[in-house]
Amino acid sequence: MTPPGTSKLPDFGTILAELGDDHVLTVTLNRPEKLNAFNQQTLDDFSDLWRYAAEEDAVHVVVLQAEGERAFCTGVDVVEGIERHVNPFSDLDPGTSLSPKLNRCWKPLVCAVHGMVAGGALYWLNEADIIVAAEDATFFDPHTTYGMVAALEPIGLVRRIPIGEVLRMVLLGNDERMSARRALEIGFVSEVVAGDRLRERAHELAALIAAKPPVAVQGSVRAIWESLDTGRSQALATGLAYTQIGNSIGKAQIDRQAVKKRKYEVR
Repeated sequence: MTPPGTSKLPDFGTILAELGDDHVLTVTLNRPEKLNAFNQQTLDDFSDLWRYAAEEDAVHVVVLQAEGERAFCTGVDVVEGIERHVNPFSDLDPGTSLSPKLNRCWKPLVCAVHGMVAGGALYWLNEADIIVAAEDATFFDPHTTYGMVAALEPIGLVRRIPIGEVLRMVLLGNDERMSARRALEIGFVSEVVAGDRLRERAHELAALIAAKPPVAVQGSVRAIWESLDTGRSQALATGLAYTQIGNSIGKAQIDRQAVKKRKYEVR
């Protein structure tokens, strides 16, 4: 019988996943020949992934990165497509599979992005807790260029960056790309590094987070993200409840006197 909180990492078709001894689950988009565009298998893979990550106590943090030199992800695979319900009122947003918070996974997500980051790639970035970008990363939404309404990804994005930046990206489509430098200026990404440092830096940050008491981290993530869906007073009341629920557990997971003083970074 499998002990509680211990489960086998699922088998995936379009992503690679490895759980390290440091409690960091590294997930790699693995369709470089398709610029890591997602198909139905990718949606299924991420549904399984977020369920595993949410339920597996050994997972403290998730890092999402991508294979290939040209792109982190260019959105949906327009050749293969994804399954759509014939009844539009039964059809689901792909984000219901791709997005961690929509799947009730409160483990922090660190995204390491490079190259083209387009369209549906924003499903992940919109719900990331930290985004680290390579110097060559560019961000754009091509929907309107191809006659499609840009709604779902931008609605998520407008909760991260100024609405004017979202509208500029949506309306200009393929005619303009946001640079990593500009993404840093507006707070979309929190750090820009050389390409050969991208994965290492993302893992460094993830490992620092993973070393902290997991209940404290997950409660913090949940309280902050859920506050976006409610008013201030309700958010504060819910946040207080989470401290009352989580603090006694989290403080028991660490010896405060034994916490080593370490050199910290200033950015």
